[in-house]
Amino acid sequence: MQVDGQCHCGKIAFEAEVDPEAVSVCHCTDCQTLTGSPFRVTAACSGADVRLTSGTPKIYGKRGDNGRMRFQHFCADCGSPLFTSGEGGEADDWGIRWGSIRQRDKLRPVRQIWCQSAAVWIDAVPLLPGRPGD
Repeated sequence: MQVDGQCHCGKIAFEAEVDPEAVSVCHCTDCQTLTGSPFRVTAACSGADVRLTSGTPKIYGKRGDNGRMRFQHFCADCGSPLFTSGEGGEADDWGIRWGSIRQRDKLRPVRQIWCQSAAVWIDAVPLLPGRPGD
């Protein structure tokens, strides 16, 4: 599926090809800390499937609890997370952060990972009262 997107301030924009069947929710503590949220949603792809159309992200690397290095690509101006990538044999293992994709309404997660770190209240979210706008 062809997608495009950008950071919150619009400085960095991209186009990419993603597999809509490779969208996942991650509950790991790194994703929780990096997003300030209980989980992060990512659409998997290869690095060759991502093309920057404007700007250049800043990159921060951190080794996860599983020992794998993950590079976080984000906008240095607004802080929006954009991509993740690996190193060595996983250098082409990229993910696009769901919130940066314009077509995100068409990308529904198909799996969850690191569920052992999920917020204990996550299953109660659909039961909370809500409003369509505020």
